[in-house]
Amino acid sequence: MKKHDNTPQKPNKATLEEIATFADYSLLETLNRDPEAKPDGIDYAPRQVFSGHYVPVRPTPIKNPEYVAHSPTLFQELGFADSLAKTDDFIRMFSGDLSAAPAPMRKLGWACGYALSIFGTEFNQQCPFQTGNGYGDGRAISILEVDIHGQRWEMQLKGGGKTPYCRGADGRAVLRSSVREFLAQEHMHALGVPTTRSLSLMVSKTETVQRPWYTKGSTSANPDRVGPEPVAVTTRVAPSFIRVGQIELFARRARNNAHPHALAELEQIVSHLIDREYADVIDQKQDMGEKVVLLAEAFAERLTDLVANWIRVGYCQGNFNSDNCAAGGFTLDYGPFGFCDVFNPNYQPWTGGGDHFSFLNQPVAAAKNFSTFCAALRPLLANHPKKLEQLKAIEVLFPALMQTKMEKMWAAKLGLNTFDSELFQELISLMTTTPLDYTLFFRELSNIPESMTDLNKTFYTGLRFSDHSHSTNPTPTPEETKARWAQWLHNWRVAIGLEDKTRSQTKKEQLRNHIAKQMKQVNPKYSWREWLIVPAYQQAAAGDYTLIHELQTVLTQPYDEQTTAIAEKHYQLKPMSFFNAGGVSHYSCSS
Repeated sequence: MKKHDNTPQKPNKATLEEIATFADYSLLETLNRDPEAKPDGIDYAPRQVFSGHYVPVRPTPIKNPEYVAHSPTLFQELGFADSLAKTDDFIRMFSGDLSAAPAPMRKLGWACGYALSIFGTEFNQQCPFQTGNGYGDGRAISILEVDIHGQRWEMQLKGGGKTPYCRGADGRAVLRSSVREFLAQEHMHALGVPTTRSLSLMVSKTETVQRPWYTKGSTSANPDRVGPEPVAVTTRVAPSFIRVGQIELFARRARNNAHPHALAELEQIVSHLIDREYADVIDQKQDMGEKVVLLAEAFAERLTDLVANWIRVGYCQGNFNSDNCAAGGFTLDYGPFGFCDVFNPNYQPWTGGGDHFSFLNQPVAAAKNFSTFCAALRPLLANHPKKLEQLKAIEVLFPALMQTKMEKMWAAKLGLNTFDSELFQELISLMTTTPLDYTLFFRELSNIPESMTDLNKTFYTGLRFSDHSHSTNPTPTPEETKARWAQWLHNWRVAIGLEDKTRSQTKKEQLRNHIAKQMKQVNPKYSWREWLIVPAYQQAAAGDYTLIHELQTVLTQPYDEQTTAIAEKHYQLKPMSFFNAGGVSHYSCSS
């Protein structure tokens, strides 16, 4: 691997030639190429890939590409000039045409295979050959790795065309889903949640594909129309795109003795993961047994932090399979994701997701993925019985670690120094039976209200929820619910110290300001609002990108108060007309 350095970054790289000087293809140079791969990268038909870590693929450029947007924040971090994003060379390359990529950039990209486990159960049905050898990056093609002064970034085209893993699909992404992913990644980063990042978004001015979706105003669970949609490519960026499912694929092959080099390829991909994602905590000079244990410990820390952060900001992954779980411990694959507006423990934006991937079940789903990860590491410990026991202990302790992180997160959202189980359980009970907006409620609570009147704007008066706790107790009257809320608010103010009569008014005011400031650092004011995203991609389809740029500004400053005009538009309850609306409240596909 190329040695990283800490040279101060020089800003304003304004040409691809300048970027090319940082090209460093660690995956291609250290891992195995599929021995059956085609040297020209024209490898688009579904086929089985039996060995190797990657397949060279030539992206399929979208026709007549046009710039839509780029991330100024990420450009600044990379040291790219904003002007670069609108140059012909940049638009050409990041819409899939690598033919003019300056040396030492390469003319081919690469796609990787991975396995699939759903909630801890192994599956092969998604593979067209029923073997697991045909499942992987079906429309995601990495095209570049750069090492920019000590930080490695891999750049991947989403919607860049067919690969051997396309399973007969067209390899394209549509503008609708590309806008969502482009905006969501940078929003999550601004929220402080580990995530892939958004570099750029390009759309074809002439190319369309047929996709199922919802007619305006539809309340159908499934799309009720099929029609043409503009093709787009979004470039997502991460230290690597190694998934739990990727490690799992090589572990399955090693376990089944699929080929003579199966175990060696598993060891290679694990070592590569460590080098790409965990070099700061794991020394590659240690023996494999020690490295595997340290890797499991480090991943457990990152994964539990990640999921606690998801719930902190109201995010639901929707489809948290092992192939959608980044082995680096960050958010990956913004397909059927959503953000909880009306609080519901069972919130699930994807109609095919089920309760197992619902909002407050994400810690359990994470534990399933972690167990899959540990199982994938076990073949490397066949000759390390003590390390195998340590790995088992880490796996067993994962739920307790997850619970600790969740309690710490809830305490922070509530402005508490330590988690108060009784206070929290009563709040969840009230939130479950009283329709309220998750983001608005916690942000308004961060203002330290003195009475429930100060929280009125966070409640939905036109909704009535069933009791998700399945309680056999009679439904409380409105007066009883109001009394419970008032009592809860009083108990909360006691817990944070504002009802302490031994404190002077000045001390109380100082404490109040301190707690409010802390709470506003973990409870965002602005969240993803699907009903505001829909007009953005609808207008973009007509060539108007104004709303996309407006949303970029709002969503990348989620903790700031921003302007009154922005608050009046973006800091509001979900309009009643969008409840149960297909493509807004739920969706069956992402495209």
